[in-house]
Amino acid sequence: MAGGAGLLEALGTLRHQLDHDLFPLEIGDVAADRRALKELTGQLDDYLLPRMAAIDAPLLAVVGGSTGAGKSTLVNSITQVDVTEPGVLRPTTLAPTLVAGPEDAEWFMSARVLPGLPRVTGPGPGEPGTLKVAVVDALSPGLALLDAPDIDSVVTANRELAAQLLAAADLWLFVTTAARYADEVPWSFLRSARERSTALAIVLQRVPTEAMAPVTADLERLLRENGLAGTPLFGVPELVLPSEKARLPAEAVQPITDWLAALSADARSRAEVVRRTLSGALDSLVTRVPVLAEHADRQREGIAVLRDVAEKSYDSAMSAFDEGMRDGSLLRGEVLARWQDFIGTGDLMRALESRVGRVRDRIVAFVRGRPAPDRELRVALETGVESLIRSSAEGAAERAVESWLAMPAGRDLLERAGVAAAGRLGRASPELRVTAGEAVRAWQGEVLELVRTEGANKRFAARTASFGVNALSLMLMFVAFASTGGITGIEIGIAGGSSLVSQKLLEAIFGDQAVRTLTHQARADLHRRVRAVLDDELARFAALLDGIGPAEETSANLRVAARAIAERKGELPVAPTPDRGESGPSGDPR
Repeated sequence: MAGGAGLLEALGTLRHQLDHDLFPLEIGDVAADRRALKELTGQLDDYLLPRMAAIDAPLLAVVGGSTGAGKSTLVNSITQVDVTEPGVLRPTTLAPTLVAGPEDAEWFMSARVLPGLPRVTGPGPGEPGTLKVAVVDALSPGLALLDAPDIDSVVTANRELAAQLLAAADLWLFVTTAARYADEVPWSFLRSARERSTALAIVLQRVPTEAMAPVTADLERLLRENGLAGTPLFGVPELVLPSEKARLPAEAVQPITDWLAALSADARSRAEVVRRTLSGALDSLVTRVPVLAEHADRQREGIAVLRDVAEKSYDSAMSAFDEGMRDGSLLRGEVLARWQDFIGTGDLMRALESRVGRVRDRIVAFVRGRPAPDRELRVALETGVESLIRSSAEGAAERAVESWLAMPAGRDLLERAGVAAAGRLGRASPELRVTAGEAVRAWQGEVLELVRTEGANKRFAARTASFGVNALSLMLMFVAFASTGGITGIEIGIAGGSSLVSQKLLEAIFGDQAVRTLTHQARADLHRRVRAVLDDELARFAALLDGIGPAEETSANLRVAARAIAERKGELPVAPTPDRGESGPSGDPR
């Protein structure tokens, strides 16, 4: 029978979508989400894709069960060859062993089945993380047995591998004992088999002869109550064996051996097992993938929240800077002192005199070793603005890190970045001092250019020349910061009066509307440049988030893939009509 090419393509498309890192951060029940993703990709890689690509390949029956249930002994007894090593120490099965006949060995040695497990052959147990393949002449073609690790192993890796192997099986041969058949762990797996319509048979071992009937009846009751009525059930009586490694007598396992042989010999029965298990696995995909997509959306939304928190921290920093421009805090201390020098020493007034007077002042200042007051004021303004930028950026970095640390996803992200990186993120970057200084100097240059451009107008040229472009640009900067909301006491009169002098002089030269326009342009240009500096600081946080988690279209693509699989499920092959004389195995391999 040939598999549907369209269905195989839809499965391949789904598998490609699952290559994305869907759940990188601690958002929601991320441990369960990661397990679900791992199980889904494992089932696609280990079972659905190889089975759909080779629908007529031999069946794989995985022998699974609890610790000490006798799985390895059962496999050795069915094959009548010591291919696995039972023992008293737990766990016994450290590496899975696959037993196949000579005709099927090549298929199971290839990487098409269980591609993540390297193959080993030869005597002795396989190494953990490998799949030992043993060829047994007595095993009928068309069916292989795989001895899996314990589903309740004390070793986590063994439990995970057992679940992976069971998900890769066409048929489960589930082994339990009279003492443990009611344990919850096995039943969680059996209910999973029911939900996925996996073909299933149960072997009940180590049953005292006198208890065979009541224990079997009770197990059948539990099967009915859990929706597994009709599951083939084989009872193996408790026997005294000469050693832990001894096989069971052939007659004790003959019903199981005959059932498996009939199944492997009957093409229709094999096809029905494959179809049933494939159909259940596909139904499971159609149900599980949209849930996975929903949780991937939640992951993406959580990452967006982290980004938003960081952005809001720097928006607050920008607001703090703007408030610092408006509240007069920049006019305190050194800036105010330098402004008094600039105005109070008469430099500004002397600017009304000829250029010769201004040149004379500069020469005198040079001889005395004292910078010109306008230069001191420019440097003071530059230093004050830089300090405001740095304090705003420091506050933003601290707030952003504190906010991330308050969220599991943020803590996870910072832990991934490392302690040192998290510490650096909580402070402004080392480059800030340079970038802030460059931004302020560029702004001062832009203000100078604004005044120069405005003063180039023939109406203003003479008056501009009388004061000088440098002095006028300083006055414009001062006016831009001259809202004195944060200044108290005598400073109000000084700063306010100085601001008023500056504004009136600028209005006298350029007109009140032009001064308002120039002031707005100066403030807007500084805001833009500071925003760019803060955006560079914010980029450190964004860099940790860029490329993390599913892309925006991933969840939609997962849902589309699930719908395509549901629509193409009808392409599953129908079991062929049996040849004359063929008879299927007794019992329904659910």
